[in-house]
Amino acid sequence: MSGTVVVDRRFCGPSDSGNGGYSCGVIARNIGGPAEVTLRQPPPLDQPLALERDGDELRVFDGETLVAEARPVDTVAVDVPEPVSFADAGTAGAGSWIATSPEDHPFPTCFVCGPGRAVGDGLRVFVGPVGGRAELYAAPWVPDASLRAPEGDDQIAPEFVWATLDCAGGIGGLYDAFAARIPHVLGRLTAEVRGSVVVGERCVALGWQLGADGRKVETGSAVVGAGGEVVGRARATWIRLQ
Repeated sequence: MSGTVVVDRRFCGPSDSGNGGYSCGVIARNIGGPAEVTLRQPPPLDQPLALERDGDELRVFDGETLVAEARPVDTVAVDVPEPVSFADAGTAGAGSWIATSPEDHPFPTCFVCGPGRAVGDGLRVFVGPVGGRAELYAAPWVPDASLRAPEGDDQIAPEFVWATLDCAGGIGGLYDAFAARIPHVLGRLTAEVRGSVVVGERCVALGWQLGADGRKVETGSAVVGAGGEVVGRARATWIRLQ
């Protein structure tokens, strides 16, 4: 065994399991660098999950149940569209169906995109359509002090970038499906955080669809810092629930 990880209840997606992106990010901390994390079960909350290392790869267990697998990757194969301004992201987010019709959200408790989470508790990243940019969705994101990395300073922990990448891609890439209450869950998230985000930084979250095959949908996402640099990017596989 190689230690444990815990997904705190604050960081749920559905009310009884971890937000997929946050959970993947917590696991990826033990990989270091860009990583691919595949979720085999919804991550349970508030309990130690055992890490089992096999070379460069990790398996995560809840007792004897395999919860996730992770491995390092060289990079993330996704091209990020030209970013939008913080102001335009604010306009897009204000027009999101999550903001205008919060009762339609299938997972209102989600730490990242749940409209049922209060300001300062959830991230409230509600991506919406960007005017004049077909199939691109955006929202502003200003991380607060509760997201600060344990190492100190004002940098936020990278798992919160992973979390934002998750929901930006999921809602952006499945915008109409989620609005129609057709829920999907995260199956795999491949992400890299190449820069840093600090408390109070005016960031932009972007999401878009890459393609679909049956019940599986591939999405792309990015977090852009205040200086216009891409600090995180991801490619995800989402699975439509039966």
